[in-house]
Amino acid sequence: TQIDSYFRYMPSRSVDAQSGKVEILEGDTEYSYEFKAFDKLLLKLSLDNKYIGIENTTTVKLPAHLVGLTTDIETTFPFFNVDKTYLSLGVSPSFYGDDWSFRTSGFRLPSRAFLIYQPTEKWTFLAGVAFYPDFENEVLPILGFIYKPNDKLTFEITPKRPNISYILNDKITLFAEGGSTFSEFEVSRDNLKNVVLRYREIHLGTGIKYKVNKFIESSLSCGGIFGRSLKYRDDSLGEVDIKNGTYAELRLEIKI
Repeated sequence: TQIDSYFRYMPSRSVDAQSGKVEILEGDTEYSYEFKAFDKLLLKLSLDNKYIGIENTTTVKLPAHLVGLTTDIETTFPFFNVDKTYLSLGVSPSFYGDDWSFRTSGFRLPSRAFLIYQPTEKWTFLAGVAFYPDFENEVLPILGFIYKPNDKLTFEITPKRPNISYILNDKITLFAEGGSTFSEFEVSRDNLKNVVLRYREIHLGTGIKYKVNKFIESSLSCGGIFGRSLKYRDDSLGEVDIKNGTYAELRLEIKI
């Protein structure tokens, strides 16, 4: 069992082409459990709860908060008789809205399929595709690799959370990481229901991770955030392009 939780704070920044500012607080908690079915099939079950709080003083009306609830099932197994190659399949039934009473119209069913090739203990390669029905971009590639040249240094350049880490000692790990958000939420806007609001951002930063004990690790990181926007799918409802800024993130990982 693993719990991965973080809070990311993005201070108030002005926006392009209009007055006002936007401040964002993002939080996410994922609970996951891995086990082997029939002693062969690796299964991972997870539950993810996302929250985005928005403090907005622009002329565009935005929800005070966005929420997402996702369950995920992933399985990994050998890819036929191809040596050192595995196939991973995943599906993520999800609700995306602006309150905690999720509407059926906000239901989405993202899925993914990718190959894992591990020619040596140092190298792992990923390649596949992710499907996002009813999203703006319905198909996206999955490409990445993991390289461990030694016991201390790891390059984990994968879509979910690309990072480079260096183990300084038994307690402290230094890292640089990046990531992005391309999410869509169904929200209410005045008397309109089920309006799609898109949230986009890219972030890059560096930080330090501290191993409290064999079960708990905490990390603190900061960096820059770019390309942020909150845009309604219906252009007439407006959009907010937030200027580049900074962020600070606190993360806690628990493994039981």
